[in-house]
Amino acid sequence: MIPPDLERWRLVLGSPAEQCTGALGGEAAERDAALDWLYGRDPDLGRRGVRRGGGGGGDGEPDRSGDRTGGQGPSTLTTVDWLDAVHRLFPKETIERLERDAVERYEIHDIVTDPAVLERIEPDESLLRAVLRTKHLMNPEVLALARRIVEAVVRQLMERLATEVRQAFHGTRTRRPSRVKNSRNFDFHGTVRANLAHYRPDERRLYIENPRFVSRTRRHVEQWQMILLVDQSGSMLGSVVHAAVTAACLWGLPGLKTHLVAFDSSVVDLTSDVTDPAELLMKVQLGGGTDIARAVAYGAGLVENPRRAIVAVITDFFEGGDAYRLVREVRRLVQEGTQVLGLAALDEDANPSYDRGMAQRLADEGAHVGAMTPGQLAEFVAERIGR
Repeated sequence: MIPPDLERWRLVLGSPAEQCTGALGGEAAERDAALDWLYGRDPDLGRRGVRRGGGGGGDGEPDRSGDRTGGQGPSTLTTVDWLDAVHRLFPKETIERLERDAVERYEIHDIVTDPAVLERIEPDESLLRAVLRTKHLMNPEVLALARRIVEAVVRQLMERLATEVRQAFHGTRTRRPSRVKNSRNFDFHGTVRANLAHYRPDERRLYIENPRFVSRTRRHVEQWQMILLVDQSGSMLGSVVHAAVTAACLWGLPGLKTHLVAFDSSVVDLTSDVTDPAELLMKVQLGGGTDIARAVAYGAGLVENPRRAIVAVITDFFEGGDAYRLVREVRRLVQEGTQVLGLAALDEDANPSYDRGMAQRLADEGAHVGAMTPGQLAEFVAERIGR
């Protein structure tokens, strides 16, 4: 029997390590086969001799031979078999990673187009993105299952973001004490002052016995507009998802009128679907060119009171249309008093990849350019309309 540490290395390195570790047996051999089914198709990993066959097409199945060194032999696992195996053999965190890699890294389409697979896989954001990319491949039966996945993931996102977004609008901090003890209301300086008597010089530590929290005052605001312009090119899919959910969270808040507009080389106003973000996402058509200037011009046409409007453009700033027109449209909005946001990312990690040259040009015209999570965007909006 292989010791556990050697077994893990054997699973990582694949069959070439077998001469050093010995052969796997039992569940370890099944884990090895499941890992091989997925990662063996990647020739760059140098792990295992399995490769994707030239005739495999879009079914996502690797060709395997009896000696696991490649070839044109039949597949020993279907996608459903593989999913059953990983759910039985691996812990939850590993299952999520394997499913994510299958969908995102290896683009195994039957993960999201086969009803049997869709019924088995756990809904998460990577699966949502895969559904949105491949929904045009689905027949009506599969599309109905996919819609339930979209609804489930959107509901999870809404539950996570709704409290964060709404709390940003609940009120500003005051110096009055509060009985609501949460991190958002924590008074750092007040806590330090109130507990100085518990400082121990020999340990260089301050012991907190009486944490302080501050209260919030409810905002009384005039009507503002929030106009979200979202690039729906394939690379911005994560931003489209979070923009739709954020718009739904903002919808109906007192003092705020929300619009959601998707664009590529054309512009589609999705405001009528904001209250149902799952339905909205099923209508999004990914791909196409990028005409940011046209979208900004459309957004400018929605502005009712320039000094009570925020136009947020969520894009990578790679303009496929008229760059000079884009700069002019942003300049005009800023000069009229509209708050213009240029957001390079709108996902939870806010890791932007964008045209810094164009972003700088827009910043020079007075736009606020950066990357914000949905919660940070809500805080920005709340601060502006609460002034």
